[in-house]
Amino acid sequence: MVRVVNIDHLSVRVSNFAKSKDFYGKLFAFLGFDVLDEYEGAIGWTNGKTRYWIGQADKKGTTSKHRIGDVGFHHYAFELRSRKDVDKLQRFLKEELKAKIVDPTAEYYDDYYAVFFLDPDGLKLEGMKFGEKKTAQKKKRKTG
Repeated sequence: MVRVVNIDHLSVRVSNFAKSKDFYGKLFAFLGFDVLDEYEGAIGWTNGKTRYWIGQADKKGTTSKHRIGDVGFHHYAFELRSRKDVDKLQRFLKEELKAKIVDPTAEYYDDYYAVFFLDPDGLKLEGMKFGEKKTAQKKKRKTG
């Protein structure tokens, strides 16, 4: 049987390559990613496990903006190390990137802490941490 072992990369088209390259370049530097490779009209970043690419949309593709709720991409979530990192990401988004935060840091589900924000084209992104409280409870029971 053939099995998927990983999701290698995500590639999104952007309306203004220079503007998106600046946005993602700052975001990914903050998140610990390095440039993987760059070609004319495309660039990718990696942290050694995850790869994220952007590329210039064609002329027809730039005539309408992405709308959350359309068929297709809903959001992409970056799993962070801790809730504190989610808080740090939100501060960075507000203070450095001036990104639009659509859902601020909160516990959206049991033990699921996240912040949701938009890239320059309105693509929804998320920084999240799941399971931190349960992990702490297990450690407490083992040492208690």
